[in-house]
Amino acid sequence: MTDFTHVRQWVFDLDNTLYPAHCNLFFQIDQRMAQFIEEKLSLPKQEARLLQKELYRVHGTTLSGLMKDHDVKPHDFMDFVHDIDLSNIGINHDLRAALHRLPGEKFIFTNGSVKHAENVAGKIGVIDLFDGVFDIQAANYVPKPQKSTYDIFFERFSIRHKNAAMFEDMAENLVAPHKAGLTTVLVQSEADWVADEPADKRPSRPGETFDHVHHTTDDLTDFLTGLKTAC
Repeated sequence: MTDFTHVRQWVFDLDNTLYPAHCNLFFQIDQRMAQFIEEKLSLPKQEARLLQKELYRVHGTTLSGLMKDHDVKPHDFMDFVHDIDLSNIGINHDLRAALHRLPGEKFIFTNGSVKHAENVAGKIGVIDLFDGVFDIQAANYVPKPQKSTYDIFFERFSIRHKNAAMFEDMAENLVAPHKAGLTTVLVQSEADWVADEPADKRPSRPGETFDHVHHTTDDLTDFLTGLKTAC
């Protein structure tokens, strides 16, 4: 069994981490981002899509770029892009059991919104197991992987770095927590991804390794179930 007896604080990304990437929820979000830009900026569909990905590449999130370059109100954007069909996910009893047995505090740390986290984690049936949700608003709209965002999160929830673990589907989002001393776990997937996603922003696939990642898994529930914990 993998020894996690030192961990008392458990930090989870939301999208493509607490639910499998093949559910395609984030695919819907991605499409609605382009639609928002198309409608808000009165751009042709293809130009809107190109701008979406350029803003993502340059600013870390499409929202950050829209706020800085186009004076977009964040709540308008978040409400629009997170208005998605959640029918591809349902209560995950096995994940709930695995999370429930973890000792200590559990947090969701997302570049999305609290509302989106509550909707998704609520549909999965695990939201009540978390001690807090940290979203892009709490981060002053500065997204992961920026170090300043992790610093705010660490202070907000009094994270004890050596006794914390972070779970993410994006390898670059584990660089800062690794440097801070957290145990890092990368959730990988074989799911198809959008063809025009920037290469350095795509979720990791099974078999890829990174110096700043301590553990990898393509099945979060199975990984958590197999851990040796303090109790």
